[in-house]
Amino acid sequence: MNGPPRLGHRFTAAEVAALRSAPGRDALAAAGELVLDDRSLLGDLARLRRSCGDLAAAAAETVRLRRRATAKFGPEAAGWLLTEAALQQGTPAAVARHRAGRFAAAGTAVHDLTCSIGADLAALSGAVPVAVGSDLDPVRVAMAAHNLGDAARSARVFVADALTRTSRGLLGYADPARRDQGGRRVGPADLQPSPHELDRVHAHRPPVLRMPPGVDHVALARPGEAELVSLDGDVREAVLWPPELAGPSRRATVLRTGAPGWEISSDDPEDRGTGPVGRWIVDPDGAVVRAGLVTHYAARHGLHLLDPHLAYLTGDRPPPGVRAFRVLDHAPLRPAVVAGWIRRDGAGTLEILQRGTSVVPDELRRRLRPALRPHDTAVAATLVVARVGDRPQAFWCRAERS
Repeated sequence: MNGPPRLGHRFTAAEVAALRSAPGRDALAAAGELVLDDRSLLGDLARLRRSCGDLAAAAAETVRLRRRATAKFGPEAAGWLLTEAALQQGTPAAVARHRAGRFAAAGTAVHDLTCSIGADLAALSGAVPVAVGSDLDPVRVAMAAHNLGDAARSARVFVADALTRTSRGLLGYADPARRDQGGRRVGPADLQPSPHELDRVHAHRPPVLRMPPGVDHVALARPGEAELVSLDGDVREAVLWPPELAGPSRRATVLRTGAPGWEISSDDPEDRGTGPVGRWIVDPDGAVVRAGLVTHYAARHGLHLLDPHLAYLTGDRPPPGVRAFRVLDHAPLRPAVVAGWIRRDGAGTLEILQRGTSVVPDELRRRLRPALRPHDTAVAATLVVARVGDRPQAFWCRAERS
């Protein structure tokens, strides 16, 4: 247990038990008084070891993780026990509450088959009639028991393999671990346990599966509904709902902090029309794009596609509350033309978005940097590059929130 805490610190069952004891609580309180950043870490650890002995590293790691966890899981995570992997993969509180609400609306009892440290189970336990959790790792199960606190009375946790049937009359829910943490498309082979194995073992009642947002849900060919969920513009998950709880085949749910969310589905009307650029370019929320609902979003807001193969939409009025791009000029892409726009408008910063071309934004920005004029009154501009037909087109824009 000696040595500096690090990302991926492997907690032991003995450490978890100790952290839940009175001496452990004292060690955590002592660690909470320290800065524990990269510059102070060695000195802070030395100080902790003098007062807490072998618990110093585990306490310091826990406090460092808690400080990051509250932004994701909410203020209750200030007292949680967790691991780096659980923090990385765990569901943000707003997203977990939304998902728990769908279970609650169905009135079903739920078994979280991969409960990890209990983040999803905490949301479920307050929403459904019965919630239990299990995990293959006894360390994570012990952490979950601690984190559930008062909810533990209605959310029992135990050690079990998700690929073993250990409950009756409960709908399964699983969040397979990611073997790949990159942004590429994710297939069944990248997940453990695999969706196919989960469906095979639980064929009597297919579980709800939480997938990474990059999952190729079409390739999984799983009956039911694929729901893509975003929070404040970031796509957080793809939830595969079995026929028992499914609505439309595809749904995008857009959640926003401090503002009402909204959703759109494959049952809504769509407009596949294309046309010339209008006064605005709209880049739909990533959940809409990944759910394949761009044309449905176009129909809802009176927009049309710039090109049938791209997700950029255009029209004369942007949807309310979105960041859209007012089109000031456009032409076939040529750096000299863009540099002229920069000088004409006095642009000091340049955001570059692209779809359907080989343009690398950072490389293009370097070529255009001599034309930029950073100063206090400089204009912030956005360049949208898109292949329209067979040629890259440049759209000179100003980003605005409608």
